[in-house]
Amino acid sequence: MLRSATITLPLTLLFLLLPPGALADSYKLLYRAELDPESGTANVEVKLEGEELPRKLSLNLSSGRYSDLESDQPLEVSKDRALWRPEGSSASLNYKFAINNRKDSGSYDSRITKDWAILRSDKLIPSISATGRGRSKAELQLVLPEGWSSELPYPEIGEHRYRLRDPGRRFVRPKGWMIAGRIGSRQDIIAGIDTKVAAPLGQDVHRQDTLAFLNWNLPELKKVFPRFPKQLLIVSADDPMWRGGLSGTRSLFMHADRPLISGNRTSSTIHELVHVATGISSGDKQSDWIVEGLAEFYAVEILRRSGGISQRRYKETMDKLAEWGRETPTLLVKRSSGPITARAAGVMRQLDEEIREASGGAACIDDVARGLAEKRGEVTLEGFRKLAEEAAGRPVKALDIGNLRDDDT
Repeated sequence: MLRSATITLPLTLLFLLLPPGALADSYKLLYRAELDPESGTANVEVKLEGEELPRKLSLNLSSGRYSDLESDQPLEVSKDRALWRPEGSSASLNYKFAINNRKDSGSYDSRITKDWAILRSDKLIPSISATGRGRSKAELQLVLPEGWSSELPYPEIGEHRYRLRDPGRRFVRPKGWMIAGRIGSRQDIIAGIDTKVAAPLGQDVHRQDTLAFLNWNLPELKKVFPRFPKQLLIVSADDPMWRGGLSGTRSLFMHADRPLISGNRTSSTIHELVHVATGISSGDKQSDWIVEGLAEFYAVEILRRSGGISQRRYKETMDKLAEWGRETPTLLVKRSSGPITARAAGVMRQLDEEIREASGGAACIDDVARGLAEKRGEVTLEGFRKLAEEAAGRPVKALDIGNLRDDDT
């Protein structure tokens, strides 16, 4: 006769088996941002409500764009940082954020006019580190001039109100590009991705053309990166905004003058989409070429796979990139330039061919790129080489130092 047995686990072991945060209370976190075109600022309130609020919040003010910080709770403000210690079950912090940000070139990567505003929401809310056990349930509420609308890469749960999410983080803040104002947008579901293209009204932005281009190429990109974000926002505008592309979380900005496919048969849009997909950055002073080279390689490769360019045109483009890359003696520098990115794309092509040959076609550079996207964060040559060798099943010559810089460098 069989008898049922009761297994009793020590209480401490039960705690370890519970998912992270299961024992921690959650609290409400509301960001309220009022955009003011006249002053060029946003009046921001950070409001916390709950039984167990963070004991301390550290705000990074190093950009110099935050001012007039005020709170009824203890607050210490220095030049580059603010320490806020919420008390009780409700606490709020107020400050002003300077929206306009002009680069050395004279163009803007953040701008507000009487008709529209384009900025990064992760600049609107500074980087914040929280000390405490609880988890935030975060939302963003925009207060806009009459007649304005808004778009962010988050679900809209009310008028200009968005539910924020950032898996793995206890203290959630908004990230990615946002646009507000008198704007026009086009939307489609592409390869399961809720995709929007938005720009100020009256500007020469081809929203529908961009959606068609994405319908053509985004499915191929998602085959490489199956965990591509479920929401994507592309923001565009003409001068005086930055005359190029800039990626962000679930989003990117692309200047209205940038072609979907350039004369040299690369695509700035796909380049930035790869940055969105991988979420990687240089982990040291010699790895930026990996970040940029991978994006530029796929800016051509995805076009080839989707039929956007022929195999002959693909080879011509890669050969021209290799020729341009000869202008730089080394890839191992802190910041990539045009020739460095071109040479790096050639290394990625070599690496792809080497992995395919070594694995008998069972693996390719997609496996390496996918591995980087799953880890996200900072990448180094050592980590990149490890992923490549796992895919190839042996050491790879494409990543030998002698192939990354000239012998006399």
